[in-house]
Amino acid sequence: MKAMDAESASVAVMLLFYVGLPALVLFVGWFVGYLSETRHERSLAECEEALRDVETTDMRNPPGFAVAEGPCMLVSGEAVVASDTFKSWVFGLKNIVGGESKFFTRLFERARREALLRMKKRARELGCNAVCNVRFDSADIGGNASGMKKKGSNMAVALVSGTAWRRPVVA
Repeated sequence: MKAMDAESASVAVMLLFYVGLPALVLFVGWFVGYLSETRHERSLAECEEALRDVETTDMRNPPGFAVAEGPCMLVSGEAVVASDTFKSWVFGLKNIVGGESKFFTRLFERARREALLRMKKRARELGCNAVCNVRFDSADIGGNASGMKKKGSNMAVALVSGTAWRRPVVA
């Protein structure tokens, strides 16, 4: 009877070590990543509200404004947003069956929003209140979105550029 108790205790410890510990690590990874992503999205929303007055458009000139006050300047913003380990691991499993990765969609969306905000901040620093001819570019520098088997973290890079100028203030 004692031998059976020692054996079942050994099985329980092995089960805890091989199943419980990885599950705990994955849960902690998910939780920390969730908190970080939530904090970043909240920060983006606050900055977007603060920079709402800086108009952006992909057209050569914003509608209704034909003449700029002062010189026009090239402005750009760049952002690199890395994924957390848990989501990268889940993405690896998703690659087995294929389909859209909503995780990568959100990752690139956050990178684009961050880059756009940095461009708007730069335009405001230069005394401009409008950015026209806005162009976006993005890349996956971790290599995993394209199916490459590189080691490293999934990272989305976004670059946005445009022409900043001071539009006349209409009273």
